[in-house]
Amino acid sequence: MKGKIRLKTKLLLTFAGLTSALLIAVMLIFNLSIRGYINSSVNSRLESMNTAVEDERRGHGKPFDNRPDRFTGARGSAIVLSESGDIISVLHGDEDTAAVIAEKYRSGALTKGAYTTVSTEDGTFAVAVADDPVQKGSLLVSFLDITAISGLAARVNIVLMLLIAAAIVLCFVLSRFFARAISKPVQDLSDYARSIGEGDLEIRRMDFRELEFAGLADSMRDMAANLKEAKAGQEVFFQNVSHELRTPLTSIRGSAEGIVYGVMEPVEAGNTIIRETERLTAMVEDILYISRINKTEPAESAEPMDIRETLSLCASEQRAEAAKRGLHFEFDFDDAPALVRIRAKDAERIFGNLVSNAIRYAKSAISLSCHDTGEGITVRISDDGPGIPEKDLPHIFERFYKGEGGKHGIGLAIAREAAEAYHGSLEASNAPGAVFTASFPRAE
Repeated sequence: MKGKIRLKTKLLLTFAGLTSALLIAVMLIFNLSIRGYINSSVNSRLESMNTAVEDERRGHGKPFDNRPDRFTGARGSAIVLSESGDIISVLHGDEDTAAVIAEKYRSGALTKGAYTTVSTEDGTFAVAVADDPVQKGSLLVSFLDITAISGLAARVNIVLMLLIAAAIVLCFVLSRFFARAISKPVQDLSDYARSIGEGDLEIRRMDFRELEFAGLADSMRDMAANLKEAKAGQEVFFQNVSHELRTPLTSIRGSAEGIVYGVMEPVEAGNTIIRETERLTAMVEDILYISRINKTEPAESAEPMDIRETLSLCASEQRAEAAKRGLHFEFDFDDAPALVRIRAKDAERIFGNLVSNAIRYAKSAISLSCHDTGEGITVRISDDGPGIPEKDLPHIFERFYKGEGGKHGIGLAIAREAAEAYHGSLEASNAPGAVFTASFPRAE
């Protein structure tokens, strides 16, 4: 990919670059330090040498010490020059070296003030030019043989450069190793993520020693497992939907053909078509509701509503159906409002399904209760029917699971999913008739 760089290469360049920069910085600091040390030592030696030469020439003080300095390894010398650069006298040192230094002065390479480094065939010298304090109109030129210490500094620099080169090579090798140790797990995880994106949801076992990579691998395995489960559930869902839709469509088609071919009474066939169409419409509405339920706005954005009013409305809307079956409603509500953050249409969907289910199985009465338990609002809808068979109890909230006498098996699944969307819960039990208990956080 254009403009992209591999993680391995980036790590390698970063480690090698940082190491090289640090080692070069160490070399520069060392050179500055050794140069400062040489300058300080040479200046000190030249000053003490000038004083000793002056004292010796004036006839007092110790004789000039021409032994090598124990710090710089330099041997001191001095000459007297005229203003034009001619040698007046060689006080100490080699005359050939003195002649070379005098020539350097005449050429303008030497000036008064700080010392200047001069290289000759005999070595390297630090040369300082000053007015002669003894002989007026002449110059006192002091010079030190610093060949030894300059050579030492050069040799140390060579050693440092070799060490830096070796360190860079070693850093390159180690950086390559560590970069590979980091980039390989990232590449493996990237390949795993790509395979998941392509639909391969098989669980891969990847053993990483690093906690971060191991944690990410575990998360990806959990994601793959959840996706695999969701995919399986989706396949089952569509299979069940297809089956459930086929039944009313088959009935509608059969009734329509019966009318066309004159083998069924038009009124009877029409009633069948209307009944199956209503069943099909209800099923489609439930399926669409399931597809929308997890895409609604957050529960916190819903306005508080009194659940007692919703329960009363659901009972009122289905009172006629209950009366056909000889059933009556019993209410047990708190006097204070039971406020829950839930949208009215979703509350009606939840409790409407539960009331409809109770009407289907009740013998004589349906009980609706709503209480504030202190921890939240609890709603119980129960009937005096035979209860839920034990084999069906663990499955009644599964989509398209139909117990004895059930319809298309979506209603209770919708009720639970809608309750959970508002941070609530819905459970079923027997006491001895069926009891559905819904709990919601109380709206503050």
